[in-house]
Amino acid sequence: MFRFLTAGESHGPGLTIVLEGIPAGVTITEDNIKVDLQRRQKGFGRGGRMKIEKDHAIIKSGVRHGISLGSPISLWIENKDYSNWLEAMSPYPVDDSVDKKAFTKIVPGHADFAGALKYKQHDLRNVLERASARETTARVAAGSLCKSILALLGIEIRSRVISIGEVNSPSDNDLSKVNWDLVEDSEVRTDLKNIEQKFIETIKLAKKNRTTTGGVFQVVAFNVPVGLGSFSQWDRKLDGKIAQAMMSINAVKGVEIGNGFANTKKPGNEVHDVVVPDKKDIRNFRHISNHAGGLEGGVTNGESIIINVAIKPIATMTNPLPSVDINTGEIVEAQYNRSDICQVPPACVIGEAMLALVLAEAVLEKFGGDHIDEMMTNFSNYQKTHKEFGTS
Repeated sequence: MFRFLTAGESHGPGLTIVLEGIPAGVTITEDNIKVDLQRRQKGFGRGGRMKIEKDHAIIKSGVRHGISLGSPISLWIENKDYSNWLEAMSPYPVDDSVDKKAFTKIVPGHADFAGALKYKQHDLRNVLERASARETTARVAAGSLCKSILALLGIEIRSRVISIGEVNSPSDNDLSKVNWDLVEDSEVRTDLKNIEQKFIETIKLAKKNRTTTGGVFQVVAFNVPVGLGSFSQWDRKLDGKIAQAMMSINAVKGVEIGNGFANTKKPGNEVHDVVVPDKKDIRNFRHISNHAGGLEGGVTNGESIIINVAIKPIATMTNPLPSVDINTGEIVEAQYNRSDICQVPPACVIGEAMLALVLAEAVLEKFGGDHIDEMMTNFSNYQKTHKEFGTS
């Protein structure tokens, strides 16, 4: 069984990641993980925290000489900013004279209000430290490791920004036209120069107005084999797992698979993806379109998985909203913490990680194996069975 856990607070000593179920024989290096951690820190509209942190995941267990052992893999990412919070975030009892940097003014849109009442916390810092998006650093590290497994099957995951604020990219969903190298070079993760400038101007305007802005990002998985997931039970449907994974990302409020929302406005004959014979395809068939986004009945159909994710503006603003003190009930301005103006570009990388984690779980469930060679043999044998179809 594959699973992963993260632990750690935003201004604590660091973040811990544990992955269980990774087969033996997988090449794993800190350098590969570092690439995605650096990608997460980029993006126009990022805040001051990214100037402090130089994220690097240290492998603590489960890997020997760069090869996975089959035992649990643990990673550690140091929080550089912890040096400024040694007493305020100490895990040990401290004297009453210590500045604990208590936080009592509710931030509308954040998890602090609900979390305070749920966990009976009169200091909101006890909620926001874990609810912070800093935790997604750990997910990106875990997802990067999973990408190494998916790559062996030829699966590649990409991401781009679709909209920021009121500015939208053209609705053409032909992914073959996307220049992914330009996307990676762009501060706002788009390959369209005219749209790039409009995205940047939108973020600049939000900063000038002392507010924040959200948008929509897209995550795509190419070369996904048919047959991952299952329709046999509700909780085994892969689209459901993907949606939950994306919704778990901080500030995400909507998930669309394929042309999900647009499809509701069209008649059925314009929505469903027709299957035709194709001997050049490993499946012996192919779809002539991909409105479904690579998933039908909770199962991958062999086309690219396309996920669009809506992320709201960040709750913390330099022009705070009116709020209340959680303890006194006094009307106050919401407390301000250093934060980004726009988190859509870096959220792309987090989305990639979450999709990689879900797909890795599905791949390991489908093809199994205690060693990666066993898994690859099972995968190869499975693909051979596709030739039984469309030939009689």
